[in-house]
Amino acid sequence: MKVYLVGGAVRDKLLGYPFHERDWVVVGATPEMLLQKGYRPVGSDFPVFLHPQTGEEYALARTERKSGVGYKGFLFCTDQSVTLEEDLSRRDLTINAMAEDTDGTLIDPYGGRQDLENRVLRHVSDAFVEDPLRVLRVARFAARYAHLGFSIAPETQALMETLGQSGELQHLTPERVWVETERALGERSPRTYIEVLRGCGALQILFPEVDRLFGVPQRADYHPEVDTGLHILMSLDQAAALDTDPAVRFAVLMHDLGKGITPTDILPRHIGHEENGVRLVNGVCDRLKVPNRFRELAIAVTRHHLHCHKAPHLRASTTLRLLKEIGALRQPDKLTQFIRCCEADARGRLGFENKPYCSGQWLQQAFKAIQSIENREFIDLGLTGKQLGEAIDKRRLDILNSLREPCH
Repeated sequence: MKVYLVGGAVRDKLLGYPFHERDWVVVGATPEMLLQKGYRPVGSDFPVFLHPQTGEEYALARTERKSGVGYKGFLFCTDQSVTLEEDLSRRDLTINAMAEDTDGTLIDPYGGRQDLENRVLRHVSDAFVEDPLRVLRVARFAARYAHLGFSIAPETQALMETLGQSGELQHLTPERVWVETERALGERSPRTYIEVLRGCGALQILFPEVDRLFGVPQRADYHPEVDTGLHILMSLDQAAALDTDPAVRFAVLMHDLGKGITPTDILPRHIGHEENGVRLVNGVCDRLKVPNRFRELAIAVTRHHLHCHKAPHLRASTTLRLLKEIGALRQPDKLTQFIRCCEADARGRLGFENKPYCSGQWLQQAFKAIQSIENREFIDLGLTGKQLGEAIDKRRLDILNSLREPCH
């Protein structure tokens, strides 16, 4: 039995890129042998075990054969005779098909190190087209390493386009699409994920609501970049610079979906795109089983981003209602996330990339001002229930009315 370090830890170690997980492959072993050594079994698709001390994943070397459609349409062989090279051959990209021996020796049968040096994402074999999930994985790696100058090999791009046209992508489970998307949104360049999916035809299949934004015009006086899809990509760049939370970036990706269904006879105006977008955001979240915290922020930003842009000029009652509807009065952190999303939207426009977002600053200051209200003083007056709530809201409105100075 021999054990090798594989996958991302080997790749990122060679790149000098930070990594936090290590995966191992075991050659020449059986499940019974690992169980006898105290490894704990996990996973149902093929034998994966957790190390009894470190908890790291150890997988038996395996080969695979296409037997159906989609991500799960494979038969696996984990016989003791499976070699390391055979195991590595089934991996998606050459940079992920390297291993390291216990003495630190690199095993690189498919040229992964050379592709790392050349900054190329290249498939290992034509078996790449058997697994539609690989389209999303390549897009995610492109987003991860875009800042290092990585590009997709032309022959790999061609295979991704083949997968986009094959119908296989429709068989991906919502959970897998979301897992890859959430991880991609957390990478250095989330816009690259969207660009790669669009370039191979996958965006139209997996995120048609986003895909249809490209080519939709906006008013040039508000959006000098004009194209709504380009605005989304620019806003994602800004979101990535402002916050590492994938929920913020997802909300920015979703916030203008309503513009994709604007009647053509009123373009380039987008009257009511906020509420129109809420329905579409809910549709995406339902389809991909998106976690609630992502959904709630995306809906808040979709519905209220224009209110945030106009915050210093809103009526006090509208401002208070805004703070309530986004959940800021119960969870102040929600306001910070909301403002960051709106700032990314405001700065994701040609010529506005470095402009201060004073509306967001004003809204944050207004919120701090009403937070200073002490509920105890109203309770001491004997107020309870509805009367207590009304008295506190009246004080909040008085404070907000005193802050009517516009920002500059």
